[in-house]
Amino acid sequence: MSGVLDFAKQPLVVALALTVALLLLGETLSPGFASGQQILRLLIVAALLGIVAAGQNLVILGGREGIDLSVGGVVSLSAIVAGNLMNGTDAGIPVAILGCVAVGALFGLINGLGVTLLRIPPLVMTLGMLGVLQGLLVVVRQGIPSGQAAPALSRFVTQPFLLGLPGIIWLWMLIGLVMALLLKRTVFGHRIYAIGSNEQAALMAGIPVRTVRIALFVLSGVFAAIAGICLLGYSGTSFANVGEQYMLPSIIAVVFGGTPLAGGKGGYTGTMAGAVLLVILQSILTTVNIDESGRQMVFGATLLVLMLFYGRGRALRA
Repeated sequence: MSGVLDFAKQPLVVALALTVALLLLGETLSPGFASGQQILRLLIVAALLGIVAAGQNLVILGGREGIDLSVGGVVSLSAIVAGNLMNGTDAGIPVAILGCVAVGALFGLINGLGVTLLRIPPLVMTLGMLGVLQGLLVVVRQGIPSGQAAPALSRFVTQPFLLGLPGIIWLWMLIGLVMALLLKRTVFGHRIYAIGSNEQAALMAGIPVRTVRIALFVLSGVFAAIAGICLLGYSGTSFANVGEQYMLPSIIAVVFGGTPLAGGKGGYTGTMAGAVLLVILQSILTTVNIDESGRQMVFGATLLVLMLFYGRGRALRA
């Protein structure tokens, strides 16, 4: 019985159970909510959030209260850069991908250097970077839609690609597989857990703590950039603040997936389930006509509840 209870308390099991419960609730409130087409649309939106949360997951796993608040700004900037480089043509897709990945990596590198070399707390460093990005976007575009997605990108994100599933869902599953292998089967992944569990012990063991932490922020920027490209394909065009909606949910998805903000424990599979759960919750809130401010309040309260439920301290680290 104790084994069954321990299994039921697993974050992934809780997330899946709540997902089913929310789907049933949504179907009750609005018949057709749990239909196949609607679930597919929800999975596309969840994939966008899940890709952003992949980088967030890595930064949080690295410990030292690591949080990347700049992901929303990187998503917005990448969507604008991709839209202008593509300009509605398929030929511009490779250049747009390379350009956006480089932009995301650059801002992630700056974040990593600020946190490691200048010893600026991650919360402060990435919040400052978010302000820089928001100011840059206002100066460059002034809130006006900019650029246009290539037709092939839009089809990849929204249309069936293989076995009836859009390409973005297959991309998300590939990222999930890569993340699982990275965290569980590579030296780099083991170093992330070691640093997140006890940074001083990892340093004494000869692990290049600064290099690994910088790499985590770079990867966070890259994943946010990839999400920005996909978001452009989903919406067709981009606004200056289009990525702001992913900052808080990306953190909630990670925490709900079983990764405490103290780091050192957790994984990406639970984060994927958390992303699906949050998207379904958001859809239900939209169905009952709760506006954006109300949804943000619900997300903030959800994060507080999760912090109380899963805790922040090292006691959770087995």
